[in-house]
Amino acid sequence: MSLTIMAQTRISGSPIDAGASSRLGWERRLAIGPLLLLLAVTSPIAAQDFATNLQTRTATPSPVIDAANAAIDAHDYEKALKLLTPLAAASPKDSRIQYDLASTQDALDMCGQAEQSYRASIADDANFLEPRVALGLLLARSGNLPAARTELLAATKLSEGDPAPKARAFRALARIHQKTRPTDARDELLQALKLSPESPEDTLLSAELAGAATNGGAAAEAAYRRVLAATPNDPAASASLARLLVKELRAPEAEALLSAALVAHPDDPTLTVQLATLYASQGKTDLALPMVQRLHEANPSDTNIGRLLSNIYLEQKDYANAEPLLAKLYLQSPRDGTLVDDRARALIHLLRFADAQEILTRVVSQPTLFPTPGDLGNAAGDLAFAASSNHDPVMALQALQIRGTVLPTSAPVLFLTAISHDKLHHTKVAIEAYKQFLEASKGLNPDEEFEARHRIIALAPMK
Repeated sequence: MSLTIMAQTRISGSPIDAGASSRLGWERRLAIGPLLLLLAVTSPIAAQDFATNLQTRTATPSPVIDAANAAIDAHDYEKALKLLTPLAAASPKDSRIQYDLASTQDALDMCGQAEQSYRASIADDANFLEPRVALGLLLARSGNLPAARTELLAATKLSEGDPAPKARAFRALARIHQKTRPTDARDELLQALKLSPESPEDTLLSAELAGAATNGGAAAEAAYRRVLAATPNDPAASASLARLLVKELRAPEAEALLSAALVAHPDDPTLTVQLATLYASQGKTDLALPMVQRLHEANPSDTNIGRLLSNIYLEQKDYANAEPLLAKLYLQSPRDGTLVDDRARALIHLLRFADAQEILTRVVSQPTLFPTPGDLGNAAGDLAFAASSNHDPVMALQALQIRGTVLPTSAPVLFLTAISHDKLHHTKVAIEAYKQFLEASKGLNPDEEFEARHRIIALAPMK
């Protein structure tokens, strides 16, 4: 039985050897699209964003406060922390000192302690704007978006305070709401722009919001091009615009845009991955491969890059290089059904049928490990081929039964069914399956058709 038959037990009409890019589903499978830098959410609070000078905000002048100010100005946060910690302990109800301690802890990535100090500052003065904004940003960086949203919304409702922190709160809310509440995000971005001038990040966010809206592609493209006009080859804008162009089936423009951006930023991993992905989706794996190999050498622990490289190897039918890489990824993600299936497919092409059957048997029995029913069906088809080649016709038939619940049958599937029943001496069922295979194949699988005809003749007296 040929490997072509194995390939065709996958999605009917789309054998893997006839065009793997559609099977691999690059963007869906890898999730490697570039993520814009969420400055308002992800950056620790900077020294220049600390509240006004400690000395002017504290009732009693103090040499300790002067020294803490000097340390903060010099970005010597360790020294500032040593000075502020006993000062804050002696003044637990001083919202200003608690805030400065929190800011210093935040700058040192002492997230838990910073959160406590921000809350202490807010508890003493509920109308103090800066600690609410800073706490909201800290919570967002920590992934606690509901709590971050609560603090940031409270900050935007305060009537007093410097407009800059409030603008930062509106921008952070817009980022938080971007995917789930785009209308709110647009309103929050507009509120931020009323309080402070538009930045390139604002323009990028407005472009993303426009691009997500129905018929918003033109507005998004215009916004991205405004950013690129001001900062040519900006990586984030280039990547986002290229993604939009690909979505609009303008791949040549996207390729030119990404290529130019990479000339200006040759070490940018996002641009590299995106251009390589674009090449791979077009079948230009000869161009994609060296780019991703270099990127993988520089980032050997990055699973997304490793996944992309393994997919390119699979597309080039370089199973010898694909399998070790997939084996390493498998150890990190043993419950990723499509990853397991890809590794099994490489093992099958390397004639390691028992190994392929072993890893596929586990995941095919758990449909929830696959993103779509079609992915489960593909894995079940591969399991059927591996089991049949491993002289286990019972497992082959079980796998084909699973495949049949999610994918239509095909000539190769019928042939695999026939030979499995034949091996089990299910004579009548085997003959019928061979006949169904011949009717469906119609000359597309000549070697298997030859075998089927001769098996029908051989089995006929045994009916």
